Amino acid sequence: MRIVAGKFKGRRLKSLEGSNTRPTSDKIKGAVFNMIGPYFDGETVLDLYCGSGNLALEALSRGCSQAYCVDHHHQAIKVIKDNVSLLKAEQQVVIMKKKAAIALQEFAQAGNGFDLIFLDPPYMMQKIEEELDFMLANGLIAERGTVVCETDKSVELGENITGLICKKNQLYGNTRITIYQKKAGA
Repeated sequence: MRIVAGKFKGRRLKSLEGSNTRPTSDKIKGAVFNMIGPYFDGETVLDLYCGSGNLALEALSRGCSQAYCVDHHHQAIKVIKDNVSLLKAEQQVVIMKKKAAIALQEFAQAGNGFDLIFLDPPYMMQKIEEELDFMLANGLIAERGTVVCETDKSVELGENITGLICKKNQLYGNTRITIYQKKAGA
């Protein structure tokens, strides 16, 4: 696993070991960023199920200024800390060891808003539509913000989620990528 483009291009990242994780492949990651960017200018990123931090760190490499990486597994936190240190990006990354629902509550209370959000929960724990509804209701998705959802190919997320426009729904082997953008004024 490596950074595909930007200021950290080519840098190898550590990944989580074991069969319980499925890091986003470089091929899928490259395709996703070509659809949503490919480059950015100071945006704030939330990677809610960050694992190794692969997606958030790619976004930083491509020009985002701040990333929030959330995961509740001890090993994931260790790996993301190692990857952030490897890139010397400690000033740009906030790492939170929390369950997603708790982190979302805290972000809502703090009034955080995110320009780019990655939702790639474990396949057996997906509550993506509920999380999207919560984020919209609590102002966590910035005006014209983008949400990238990664699911198993069998999962069909709603095309008509109030407040969001489905910009892309693409299959890559066993992985489905669904990209939403917040509607203006929503």
